Amino acid sequence: MTSFKKSFVKPFAHTTEQYTVEDSYWKKLTSPVLVKEFGPIDYVHFSQKLPYHFAVSCSARVQVYNPVTKVVTKNINKFKEAAYGASFRADGQLLCAGGEESIVRLFEVNTKSMLRQFKGHKAAVHRTFFTRDGLHIASFSDDKNVSLWDIASQHISGHYEGYHTDYIRAGCVSPVSSNIVVSGGYDKNINVFDSRTKSVSMSVNHEAPVESLMFLPSGSLLISAGGTEVRIWDVLAGKLLAKLTQNHKTVTALCMAKNGSAIVTASLDKHVKIYNVSSFQLSHDITYPSPVLSIDISRDDKTIVAGTVDGIVNITKRDTTLKHNSENKKRLARSEAIVHSDGINMTVPVMQPDQMAKFDIALRKFNYSQALDLVLIHAIAFKKPHVTVFVFDELCRRNGLVQAISNRNQKQLAFLLNFIVRYIGVRKLSKTLTHVASTIIDCYWDIFDSCTFEVRALLIKLHSVVENEILLTKRLLAIDGLVKMLLISSEVVPDITETQKSMKSILKNS
Repeated sequence: MTSFKKSFVKPFAHTTEQYTVEDSYWKKLTSPVLVKEFGPIDYVHFSQKLPYHFAVSCSARVQVYNPVTKVVTKNINKFKEAAYGASFRADGQLLCAGGEESIVRLFEVNTKSMLRQFKGHKAAVHRTFFTRDGLHIASFSDDKNVSLWDIASQHISGHYEGYHTDYIRAGCVSPVSSNIVVSGGYDKNINVFDSRTKSVSMSVNHEAPVESLMFLPSGSLLISAGGTEVRIWDVLAGKLLAKLTQNHKTVTALCMAKNGSAIVTASLDKHVKIYNVSSFQLSHDITYPSPVLSIDISRDDKTIVAGTVDGIVNITKRDTTLKHNSENKKRLARSEAIVHSDGINMTVPVMQPDQMAKFDIALRKFNYSQALDLVLIHAIAFKKPHVTVFVFDELCRRNGLVQAISNRNQKQLAFLLNFIVRYIGVRKLSKTLTHVASTIIDCYWDIFDSCTFEVRALLIKLHSVVENEILLTKRLLAIDGLVKMLLISSEVVPDITETQKSMKSILKNS
């Protein structure tokens, strides 16, 4: 007796990109911890020193979280109105923040005590940063001014006024020079200030209100975010290098990852996108349940914190344990056996038995109804529809389709009709499913009047879907005819012009 040849189900071609190293790196994310705050999360900033605490600016306070326990360790509430843009100094000991009160405040993180208040702005200060030497604070305000504050003397060491005509909501400082400060305003302009010359060394137009600015670690490339675009600028040459246009809503925040080799962007379209610095190509995408206002990633890439418009602090850890490696080793151990021969270890692959699908076993026993039941479960029908359609094809080939479809209860019939309604419009499946739908109508024609409301509704929906597909096909055929006419006319026109030219030459010669 010959053995039964198991079915070969040809899967659909995958249109998605191949699984990359970046996907493997960023998909090791654990379930997020969600912390509810009292308002939208304005800004998130990580300390550069272990254990990489992060500060969250929200409502009228700044809270410092522990990334391990994910609880608040310091609560700085010295603000009467909203606090904005709290950021750590490089040593993690000091923290500066702006606010709606137009005052720049300096805090000691461990004691939560306020060390300095810098007064001089006339409107809200949305972003504050320590310069590279840690001796000055750069502040960016809605009064359209940029100021540099000397921490020791508590006086202004640099003031830039008249360079912007609208609110300044974005800014950054150079990672390689204590004298370079960059501001981005809602007037779409980006200005690079040099405190040594007290003037603007570079000015470019982002062509959209600027929401965030960031230098790459080298200090020669500047990243700006505004509108739906992220732009990369060469600071030395003062020209645009690239545009990242993957978002369809405003990009609100920028940060770095992987030791400066990845650019991370957050947007109101609920997506956080990660780009490779070397190619500026999108390498990974993380989706959040709400629009993202702020984001930052710890220096070791183990913690990702995103703040959303609905006041949720989303804390996600990246799993860096050897769990995946151990799983791979176990999988390899199951597939291989070690044979000891004369003191030599030889790895021999274990021959796995040829597994047969459950529906193949049912088809082998000519149990067509059971074979159809096995591929009409939700996990197969709506996740691997090509497998279900393959069984339909096999049943048609065996003349067993009527036997498999007949004598089904109302629930099974509704599930079958739901599957056909969903996939009858798919080009690769439509031919088989049209035949199956016709067979169902022939088998159950006499009992449709007594069927449940759900079955009758699905039949009406099936009728509507088929009519829409017919109408679409007619329109496509009409368009195809028009295109062919245009192609034919485009081929004829050159011949006519050549004929006209030859006739003109004949007339001239005559």
